[in-house]
Amino acid sequence: MLVAAAVCPCPPLLVPAVAAGAAPELDDARTACSDALAVLAASRPDRLVVVGPADEGARGVHPAGSAGSFAGFGVDLAVRLGSGPGGERPLPASLAVAAWLLERHDWADAPIEGLGVGETLESARCAETGRQIAGAADRVALLVMGDGSACRTVKAPGYLDERAGAFDAEAARALGAADPAALLALDAELAYELKAAGRACWQVLAGAAEGAGLDGRLLYEDAPYGVGYFVAAWS
Repeated sequence: MLVAAAVCPCPPLLVPAVAAGAAPELDDARTACSDALAVLAASRPDRLVVVGPADEGARGVHPAGSAGSFAGFGVDLAVRLGSGPGGERPLPASLAVAAWLLERHDWADAPIEGLGVGETLESARCAETGRQIAGAADRVALLVMGDGSACRTVKAPGYLDERAGAFDAEAARALGAADPAALLALDAELAYELKAAGRACWQVLAGAAEGAGLDGRLLYEDAPYGVGYFVAAWS
């Protein structure tokens, strides 16, 4: 059963070594992520599952101890997703950011497993994946990584799309209200057009949270660099 969840953005710029001189711009987001992880720890989970968007080669399960790196972003920094033998595949960037957040928090509250999710995964399959995760232990916590639209300004990665503001506003409302139905109602095709990498992962969360009766809080909402970033905690 799902007992708590934290939602965090997953840009590598969240890692100060990657952001370098721009690191202070995301200080508030980092603080909010720490607050959300504290909610997970307080829930005393038996198992923590970290969910994040992944390209085809990195989709699926990443066992505890799996390694990731920010070398592709010009930084000699390696991370591990908890302790364990790991797996052969490197973590996708989203789970590497999650591993960094967990190391920063000194996470030792429950065993960890990672799951890379394709950004185009159908909503129904996302929800079913979430239900399976929630049913795998008595007390499951989720750390859900993912960004909103990347089309909020002309300098955004996807340029300006007038639909992006409304999409992000609804996503933020649903995440802050712990509203699984509203998350499942997010339009997958529109999310893809707006380059909203978090949509599928949020819908995994929605499936896991069905019937759990959790309350939500939106801890952070902004669009630096024209990308929607949200931090929320459910408990």
